[in-house]
Amino acid sequence: MSIIAEITLIAVVVSVACSLPGVFLVLRGTTMVSDAITHTVLLGIVLAFFITQDLNSPFLIIGATFMGVFTVWVIEALQRTKLLGDDAAIGIVFPLFFSVAIILITRYTGDIHLDQDTVLMGELAFAPFRRLTFFGVDIGARAFITMVIILLINAGFIALFYKELKVTTFDAAFAAAVGFSPILIYYGLMTLVSLTAVGAYDSVGSILVVGFMVGPGLTAYLLTNELKKMIGVTVLIAVINSIVGVRLAFILDSSIAGMIAVITGIVCFLAFTFSPTKGLIRNLLNRRKRQKKFDEKVKNVY
Repeated sequence: MSIIAEITLIAVVVSVACSLPGVFLVLRGTTMVSDAITHTVLLGIVLAFFITQDLNSPFLIIGATFMGVFTVWVIEALQRTKLLGDDAAIGIVFPLFFSVAIILITRYTGDIHLDQDTVLMGELAFAPFRRLTFFGVDIGARAFITMVIILLINAGFIALFYKELKVTTFDAAFAAAVGFSPILIYYGLMTLVSLTAVGAYDSVGSILVVGFMVGPGLTAYLLTNELKKMIGVTVLIAVINSIVGVRLAFILDSSIAGMIAVITGIVCFLAFTFSPTKGLIRNLLNRRKRQKKFDEKVKNVY
């Protein structure tokens, strides 16, 4: 397999893995919480590294996932005080945790391959060269294997708890009344977001994980009103964005993850503008029709 093909495959897996939980983040209106999680999990990685002194330790993923869930808990605790709004609580928590992580990295890990540029931007071009071996046998790129496992976990969780996710997303009060636990499902979803963010760090960095989580799901939301179709369209858009982004990045000699994020933004903007049901142009036409009908009614009255 060529390097370009392998990079494209890794990009597709990362994008799809991120976009699956992103569907429910978009529907729940909690995309900013995902932004906080994708940044604050870095503190979990750093603290776990200080304990294990091993960048390949699985405890880094555990620590980062725990920190993501802890971030959600702190944000909700601040929101429950009614002293801070939702955005204000997020705006306080995630810069605090993320800044502490950056300070620890720059101060104590100068001689270790754990730097702020890596965690912020990642680099897909290097992903195929970090191999995973099993009993001396090369089984593939580490990023690809990691993200395939996370993709299967995300897909399995959504398949297993599809009904619960659907009910708690659209009507949490009804879900509680029929015996579902909205809080449990919510924290399960946020655990997936944390785990996915950690896995995607090496490939695309913390900043671009947010775009991969939100962009395809938001685009699909603008194009369909049915949840199952939305999930399918989200996956399709994530795949297309990744393939086109990788090809353009090589043509233009630019950042691969950055180009995928640009394509994701452009596709989302096109859906926002031209969606046949929810697009800007459709809304303007509907508004004009309503105004015309109103003017005719007023004219008939007088």
